[in-house]
Amino acid sequence: MLRRADDLYASLRTNEALTELFKVLKRDPQNPEGLSKIARVYIDLGDTVAESETNWQEKRLKQYAVAEDYARKAVQADPNLTWGHFYVAASLGKIAMLSSTSKQIDLAREIRSEVEKAIALDPRNGYAYHVYGVWHRKMAEISQMKRVLANVIMWRSIPKGSLDSSVEYLTRAISLNPKVIAHYLELGRTYIAMGQMQLARGALKYAQELPVEFSDDPLNKKEAQELLREIRDR
Repeated sequence: MLRRADDLYASLRTNEALTELFKVLKRDPQNPEGLSKIARVYIDLGDTVAESETNWQEKRLKQYAVAEDYARKAVQADPNLTWGHFYVAASLGKIAMLSSTSKQIDLAREIRSEVEKAIALDPRNGYAYHVYGVWHRKMAEISQMKRVLANVIMWRSIPKGSLDSSVEYLTRAISLNPKVIAHYLELGRTYIAMGQMQLARGALKYAQELPVEFSDDPLNKKEAQELLREIRDR
């Protein structure tokens, strides 16, 4: 059933894949691979909620919260499985992007901790490097003023990230999974943040040329196209 679910997922038949994965859990409720792959599906379901939909942010957050729940169950079932930790980090990262600054600060350290565990368990987990690359950019983009306010008002420090580290980890992700559109999209965003427009254009153009492999790839291609248009004269 897991293989059947993988085949359906690869064919972009996400809901059918989810049905197969629930069959796995019916036989074995603590199956860590099944639990982590259900988390993956719910992240995809959240990603594909269109911004044109009413209450789209709430709808996405609902799917990401379900993903987080299954990812944590996967970690409990097998703490040595890289994918459980990865999907905890990935789901929390998705939640953070739609949350307040205070919530983002609360989640930042756990996201880093979980993605580092995923990498330690499998240094060839390219998707974990992707999350870490995005994490570094998000942390690097937080202004010094916000960091001071967080210390003074909320009595919390914000973890530091760097754009150079973002490039390093996203490049590593690409070396491990060279056909993943999202890697190039996020690398392009990091280059834009660095003011490296020529490199950004190269990454974003490559993202547009790659074939669709995941359910959110059409959206990723659209975002790459929009970014290229935004930086056309820069």
